[in-house]
Amino acid sequence: MYRGAQLLAIRIGPGAAVLPKDVKRIHMQFAPKLNDGHMGPRKFWQHYLPRLKYHNPAIPMTVDRTQTQSGLATLTIFFTQPTTSSDSTTPLPAPTSSTSGDTAPSASYAPTERTVSINMKHRTDAEILTQFMEATKATVVEATPEELEEMRELEEQGARSQRDSARSMEVNKQRKREADMLAQARGYIAAQAT
Repeated sequence: MYRGAQLLAIRIGPGAAVLPKDVKRIHMQFAPKLNDGHMGPRKFWQHYLPRLKYHNPAIPMTVDRTQTQSGLATLTIFFTQPTTSSDSTTPLPAPTSSTSGDTAPSASYAPTERTVSINMKHRTDAEILTQFMEATKATVVEATPEELEEMRELEEQGARSQRDSARSMEVNKQRKREADMLAQARGYIAAQAT
């Protein structure tokens, strides 16, 4: 059931959105440590980016964590420009894995693309998500009735588990108290016998 809870957490929640077709790729660049304003970008990367990737598997999303702590934390969104004439050249595929080194996120995109950069430094993950949704005009994915029912069942199971855990802890405390009292009584009887 734990695996189901993890998948449900990726399918629904904040960041579950379908991006428009003109979004070509997403690139994040921030420092590996949390200090100096890099906590929000890290939380966005850990909590919201998996949901975005789940609902938009064809869009490459890269993360570069090699910036220095004093460097910028940016989220760059690459958009395609609608072309009126057909090009005979095919565009280069965007990278699908994390980059290494201090490479600029604009190294492999065509000059006809439009980019939007969001400064993530000293911002919370929710603020970054709000700016991202406004910049991309993404459509939020609403939970289906089945998913809501599954979430309700998981919450009920969690509440039952907490009650059972508390009850079990009380039973174990009672057993330990009884065992201590028995050991104390045996010690008292042994002391009187000598």
